Amino acid sequence: MSIITDSLKERCGGLCELCSSETAATAYAVSPKDNDAIENEVALCDTCLATLEKEKDSNHWQCLAGSVYNAEPSVQALSYRILYQHKDEEWASDIMQSLDFSEQVVNWALSAFQKADVHKDAYGNVLENGDNVVLTQVLNVKGANFMAPKGTIVKKIKLVHDNTEQIEGKVNEQTIVILTKFVKKS
Repeated sequence: MSIITDSLKERCGGLCELCSSETAATAYAVSPKDNDAIENEVALCDTCLATLEKEKDSNHWQCLAGSVYNAEPSVQALSYRILYQHKDEEWASDIMQSLDFSEQVVNWALSAFQKADVHKDAYGNVLENGDNVVLTQVLNVKGANFMAPKGTIVKKIKLVHDNTEQIEGKVNEQTIVILTKFVKKS
């Protein structure tokens, strides 16, 4: 949050870009971006800023029915993010169904709710690319003519991006997919 610049004040016409009813007082950066560019900011009034910092105050946010049509992607992303928090309420669901935002705006809005992929071994230790692991049981390697014995060390693993239960590593010079529940970080 920072002071509203003249260019942001000009863009918003001096009014809050969410409720359009009060004077804009703060330049709010829509995470994960920061205040380094006006394109990342939304001009907010004190009421919207205070409500944004509260948990689930849905009465105030019914004003988003207008702000979602703002041409600025930052305003669209913040509006969508707030609506998403209230998506189980009929008013928010109705507004969301009427929207046709770009995939970039939706991804920006939902980035606040995404959790980083965390791969953990059988004992709860966090795994990272390049770690070495030890197999905790005999593994029958599908598509190959061998079994990887318990105690085999797999060096320099790679995490499978979309599946926190899988890693890749080399056993007998072949790259295989290994379930994280069968390894221990060494």
